[in-house]
Amino acid sequence: MGVLSCDRNNCENIMCDRYSHKYGYICLECFEELIMSGPETNIEKFINTKKTTASNQDATFARFNVEFPYNC
Repeated sequence: MGVLSCDRNNCENIMCDRYSHKYGYICLECFEELIMSGPETNIEKFINTKKTTASNQDATFARFNVEFPYNC
């Protein structure tokens, strides 16, 4: 049995639970990013894009968190 590695470009995650007969395996992180990209997203183009790095996600969160602070 293989390691079920994510088939997205530049993603090194393994043990992926989601599988498409057309596109292959996708990890939870990439799947969440796919969801956030919206329902009109071209899956083939998405799979071929470079995965967003954690540091990029952290920087994005930091920027938008300043603009939209938590108000509870």
